[in-house]
Amino acid sequence: MLTFRKQDRLCSPADFKRVYERRCSVSNPWLIIYGHANDLGYARLGVSVSRKIGNAVARNRFKRLYREAFRLTRPELPTGLDLILLPRSKQQPTLDAIQQSLRTLIPTLVRRLAK
Repeated sequence: MLTFRKQDRLCSPADFKRVYERRCSVSNPWLIIYGHANDLGYARLGVSVSRKIGNAVARNRFKRLYREAFRLTRPELPTGLDLILLPRSKQQPTLDAIQQSLRTLIPTLVRRLAK
């Protein structure tokens, strides 16, 4: 099932704070991923886009792109994680580039969280 429901999102500031305080992250030229384990049995996603990226239209485009990439790659990813995605550059990547980044970075993040 490739839907992105409300329960699949990090909504509260407390959720974001908990993930950031764990200080476990991985990155590549396109994005930075912060992660923290949860006990829910499914992954949740939060997207944080700075004003440095551009105006509201550009920031919302990044958010939609990152949510779509997560939605499409979720069956391949490990479960039980809270993730926050942050763009690294103003250049907008392709959907395939973000999906490939998620496939490579999230297993690395899981190994770091296990330590």
